[in-house]
Amino acid sequence: MATRHPRTVDRRRTAVAAEITVLSRVQRALGHRLVVASARGLSWFGEHSAGWLAVGLAGAAVDRARRRDWLVATAGVAGSHAVAIVVKRVVRRQRPDDESVAVLAGTPSRLSFPSAHAVSTAAAAVLFSRLTGRRLEPVLVPPMLLSRLVLGVHYPTDVAAGAALGAVLGGLVRRQLDGGFVGRELDGGAAG
Repeated sequence: MATRHPRTVDRRRTAVAAEITVLSRVQRALGHRLVVASARGLSWFGEHSAGWLAVGLAGAAVDRARRRDWLVATAGVAGSHAVAIVVKRVVRRQRPDDESVAVLAGTPSRLSFPSAHAVSTAAAAVLFSRLTGRRLEPVLVPPMLLSRLVLGVHYPTDVAAGAALGAVLGGLVRRQLDGGFVGRELDGGAAG
């Protein structure tokens, strides 16, 4: 079994300590019970991407003209969540465990990297922005990421990497959707 160089171990400890400091500060600054309750609500909504899947299915039910696009986008959100779970099982980073961080929500596993909530939320924001014609990323992503820190269940790099991964995965699916409806938008509704 290979041993790690002492400098590498020291750098990792320093990086983890810095992330713990950020988590502690976020919790001290935003630990008001209404903020924590909101964070728990977001956690519940984002668990297994269920809330985003429900939004996508509702879009498919309401927007009959683009039902297929909504269903593809919703499948993209589900697929993004699945990718996050696979990455978690490969990386196997444990969730924060420090006396200065209060864990304020239950989690389905002890695995932390990346935040699956961040991945599915970013993917949903990218995909649903395209379908709604509104920029949803700045409205949806930051609150979800911050909620994971407020609850003490992820390191800052878990949520940042999760958001980046979700944006990339959502972008890949969106490129597939663009072929399906971008022509209609550019031609004022005519098939392109």
